[in-house]
Amino acid sequence: MDLQHWLREATRSHQEWAAGHGPYAPHPSLAVDDERFAEAFGEFTERLKDNYPFFHPRYAGQMLKPPHPAAVVGYLSAMLINPNNHALDGGPATAAMEREVIERLAGMFGLTTPLGHLTTSGTIANLEALYIARELHPGRGVAYSTEAHYTHGRMCRVLGVEGHAVPVDGRGRLDTTALEELLRTGRIGTVVLTAGTTGLGAIDPVDEVLGLRERYGVRIHVDAAYGGFFTLLAGAAGEAGLDPAPWRAIAGCDSVVVDPHKHGLQPYGCGAVLFADPGVGRFYLHDSPYTYFTSQELHLGEISLECSRPGAAAAALWLTFRLLPPTPEGLGRVLGAGRRAALRWAALIESSEVLELYQPPELDIVGYFPVTDPYALSAVDRAGERMLRQGMTDDDPVFVSTLQVSAAAFTARHPKITADAGGARVLRSVLMKPEAEYAVGDLHTRVEALAVRE
Repeated sequence: MDLQHWLREATRSHQEWAAGHGPYAPHPSLAVDDERFAEAFGEFTERLKDNYPFFHPRYAGQMLKPPHPAAVVGYLSAMLINPNNHALDGGPATAAMEREVIERLAGMFGLTTPLGHLTTSGTIANLEALYIARELHPGRGVAYSTEAHYTHGRMCRVLGVEGHAVPVDGRGRLDTTALEELLRTGRIGTVVLTAGTTGLGAIDPVDEVLGLRERYGVRIHVDAAYGGFFTLLAGAAGEAGLDPAPWRAIAGCDSVVVDPHKHGLQPYGCGAVLFADPGVGRFYLHDSPYTYFTSQELHLGEISLECSRPGAAAAALWLTFRLLPPTPEGLGRVLGAGRRAALRWAALIESSEVLELYQPPELDIVGYFPVTDPYALSAVDRAGERMLRQGMTDDDPVFVSTLQVSAAAFTARHPKITADAGGARVLRSVLMKPEAEYAVGDLHTRVEALAVRE
């Protein structure tokens, strides 16, 4: 699609709509002439150049990529109106769009009658899920794996809830034996399972833990902020297909969080929280004397901890889903490309003499490290840090990231390494852009060259 053309169409459509409400005189206090704007805009665009090329396949560092052009046009079109999805009187059109995209997200996970809404981030979405958990199980704690996102421990402190970090297995997934031992104490009210850890993309055994819910009377919350859209590859044919068991089990859990601003092709920030039981809406009940007056329908602000939320986020996601729906044939093709890229790079690393795979990728994140002499944690750490810096500063750069892992985690996967330090940084590449599928060979060659450079 021609982005420039559709951006012009967005402004034309807005001007046409605005003209239908009659003329008015803009206030002179808001006037900015083109000459002044040109000067400020020139400075602005120069400052924006101080960014890494998140759009390029050669950027394989953090979880960053531009939104789809459809999302850009959708966001701008709605932003020109600037609706607030807190109440129907603040954004009737985009509130309706939000309900529709929430239905699509819920359907993606197999939830049938959910309560949910968009949020500004996965952090806020998880906060809401843990808030509901606290209200339903007062005085009981929250369990999450040691590889879960740090937001869970932090939000437990915000909510005044006791957080319990549970050990993981040799692939970074929550250890069910350790979890059950903790559950027997009766101190836990909610278990958080991660479907795609942000470190390495590990998938907790949702299907196995779901069987413990009734036995111990706990809620199951799934943090699928990063990995949620990979449910579209559950049971798929071909090398990109994933074991369907943990993904299908999400439909039986109590709540789930997913971030459309990661694999849903949206601009930051666009998260979402979904509750299987719409009855939890009672914990959001409040009154607002100056909103909620245009409709007897449920306003989104009545089921959200956040107040003002951009209607433009719902508009962008709605337009994107019209073109690339959250189905195996839609967004699933995008996810499949990143998954194949990760598997193919892992295969190249396994045959390399200068790189070693940290662990097999489960989604689209590849962890690896340089082969060093001596074969020791301290040497791996130094070499990894050097490769990161040299890759970024080359005349023809390549961008990766690092992940700090403990000595115990490293030696569990690579027992022959000398544990002469408390841990080491391994290299980590996030292949979330589908173009990575075509760039893996080049990425591998560049990273191998960094590994042998002094």
